[in-house]
Amino acid sequence: MIRTTLMLLALCLVSFSGPATAQDTDQPRAATGGAQTLEDILRRQRGEEVDLDFRRNAQGDPDAAAPTTSPLGTLGGASDPELWRALRFGDADITSQVRSPGATLLVQDGGMEWLTFREGPLRTYGGYFLLAVLAFLAVFYLVRGRIRIGEGRSGQTILRFNSVERFSHWLLAGSFILLGVTGLISLFGRKGFIPYIGHDAYATLALWSKWIHNNVSWAFIIALVMIFVLWVVHNLPSRVDLVWFAKGGGILTKAHPPAKKFNAGQKLIFWSVIILGGSIAASGLALLFPFELNMFAATFDKLRAVGITELPFYGPLPETLTPHGEMQHAQIWHALLSFVLIGIVLAHIYIGSVGMEGAYDAMGTGEVDLNWAKDHHSLWVEEVQAKTAEAPDTATPAE
Repeated sequence: MIRTTLMLLALCLVSFSGPATAQDTDQPRAATGGAQTLEDILRRQRGEEVDLDFRRNAQGDPDAAAPTTSPLGTLGGASDPELWRALRFGDADITSQVRSPGATLLVQDGGMEWLTFREGPLRTYGGYFLLAVLAFLAVFYLVRGRIRIGEGRSGQTILRFNSVERFSHWLLAGSFILLGVTGLISLFGRKGFIPYIGHDAYATLALWSKWIHNNVSWAFIIALVMIFVLWVVHNLPSRVDLVWFAKGGGILTKAHPPAKKFNAGQKLIFWSVIILGGSIAASGLALLFPFELNMFAATFDKLRAVGITELPFYGPLPETLTPHGEMQHAQIWHALLSFVLIGIVLAHIYIGSVGMEGAYDAMGTGEVDLNWAKDHHSLWVEEVQAKTAEAPDTATPAE
């Protein structure tokens, strides 16, 4: 109904403006007196880009008196529409005593686009993605079952991770879980919590979620650096990884391919955490310190320098970004990567708990059963045993 009404209004504008003359054909909006056309309306409804120069350039006479209000020039006085256009496109001469990059930005045209995406596709598809991951893991468990130790427990254990490695892992895991939960509360709270617990209870929940999210982020960054330093040398690609992938990693079959301290699947998780987690941390710092870290305008400049002017699912790269636009890009990027990393971590938690027998011991006590180690990391076991005179020095009876 709304679309039909808009089309009829546009048609009326075109019909009452009179027939176009030969001179008018050189001006695309001559028939509407400079206003938007029917094609503008249709393009916007189709989700396509609309050239807004016909509004951007209609800001009065810049050489007339009082340029801040963009006066009408020959007509004199100040035009409210032209003033609001100047404010919308950041062309008005605004001064402020507040020393902040965003202090003089009174109208930010991209705000509604960001809000619409955040409350629509981001929240909808992000939620569906996490539910799909959980559903897939549940079905996989029903079909594959728990991955058992081939020859059963041997009664002997071998040290897999020392106390420093386990501390780093649990610091990263614990902080990420808190960040994930509080982040989801912030994103889904208005629709997911307020209808059930009310505004007052949610206000308290949201306040504590924000405090936890902002402060626990430092623990996540520290843990991220620690695991990178501890494990990067063990997660470099090798030819063994190709064999692991070719045999399905022992996940789809009962045959376990050889692997060193970390197999190819664990390496993928490691680099996903480092790369995605690092980018999440960077965008999070940009949100913690507004207008200080401007990542996206610089990134877009570098992309255009190599000939990339448009990105899939994003569209043309803007030549400039307002301070608020930087913040909105950082928030969207922060949320998108967080959804992806949460999905990866859910799969990691599944394998390290109910999905594989004996896997939790690696980060629980640091000691794993010798037969489990031979099943999943046979090359690593050989390396450890080669450093000792005899295997019993490394393998000790389990308590």
